[in-house]
Amino acid sequence: MNTKDFRDNYPTFTREMKETHTILVPDMLPWHFELLIHIMRQKGYRMEVLHNEGRQVIDEGLKHVHNDTCYPALCVIGQYLDALKSGKYDPSRTAVLITQTGGGCRASNYLPLIRKALKAEFPEVPVLSLNFSGLEKGNGLEIDLPFLRKLAYAIFYGDLVMTCFNRTKPYEREAGACEKVRASCIQALCSAFDDGSFSRLKRNTGRIFDAFSSVECEKSDKIRVGIVGEIYVKYSPLGNSHLEEFLLSEGCEPTVPALMDFVLYCIANNLNDAEFYNRRTLMTPVYAIVYRWLRGKQKKINRMLKKRGLAPMHDFKELRKFADKVINQGVKMGEGWLIPAEMAALAAEGTKNIICAQPFGCLPNHIAGKGALRAVKKLFPDANIVPVDYDPSATKVNQENRIKLMLATARENA
Repeated sequence: MNTKDFRDNYPTFTREMKETHTILVPDMLPWHFELLIHIMRQKGYRMEVLHNEGRQVIDEGLKHVHNDTCYPALCVIGQYLDALKSGKYDPSRTAVLITQTGGGCRASNYLPLIRKALKAEFPEVPVLSLNFSGLEKGNGLEIDLPFLRKLAYAIFYGDLVMTCFNRTKPYEREAGACEKVRASCIQALCSAFDDGSFSRLKRNTGRIFDAFSSVECEKSDKIRVGIVGEIYVKYSPLGNSHLEEFLLSEGCEPTVPALMDFVLYCIANNLNDAEFYNRRTLMTPVYAIVYRWLRGKQKKINRMLKKRGLAPMHDFKELRKFADKVINQGVKMGEGWLIPAEMAALAAEGTKNIICAQPFGCLPNHIAGKGALRAVKKLFPDANIVPVDYDPSATKVNQENRIKLMLATARENA
């Protein structure tokens, strides 16, 4: 069956459906989706992030996805089907959304997996694609330059809130104080997107800093634990069994690299294709302009962090240098060279304890993650790195026990 025939067998999301359909989004980015969804709603889309969890979600995924398929695909499809079966949504007025980066693995292949699963029980539900690589033309979201600009700012602000929260939460004197500050920051940022002041980076960033600085904290030393790995299990509470919450319960300070690093990684790979393989397209100079613009904003935020005496987030230029010490930047399947680069950068800044979250079925990330540990430890012999597998058969207890062993070593080293 050719591509056109394949697509013709599935429903298409039309412009008219913006007024009638609720679009379900899998819970992948808990720190960023509140802002990103707010921007989507501004464009007229009726978005809702799914928060359904439990074994029934995994079992729904297993029923419709081959068990050799990667764990994130299983989680996403399981969330969709469990939500549609809950009775909360009218399937005739519901659609689902997935992001695609255009890479060589699930980043391109999710749509047919999702469509086949939905066709078995909810054939009327269309699938939308949010991508910037020309995939699924005519069946995706309406994307223009102002919209992309807002998305970029939302990612920067989401990264800042996530970073400030994780640096403050372990030390708060009043339980729940950081959650209140986080909610107020998100509300203020949503208002900034409404009135157009979202681009005032210095003012909005300062407000986030000031809000978290107002939290009364105790002075104590906590074990800092970095989290790297495949993009879904790195951020998604469903995918990583609420890893950040577990680390906080163990008295640790979780350190999660910025989502913008992954965005820049995807753009840099397109520029590397032009440099390494002479694969230049009409979009190559556009990618170069976007890369410079995003890097400029990143540097501005880091300068503000340093000015306030706070440790900056990773500088992407430095991440690329760390990658060159461990693995070639031509290794770009999955999260590729970004995983060892982030491990090396964390170790270099003093976060020696690192969890490398890896989903079952994601061979590229096992190679670039677990496979690169020796090279990273050669650079940083005192690095305490543990790879943790996330899959349908792995129990939360076993995952947490592996992490506890790593933390025991961390406490001995401390």
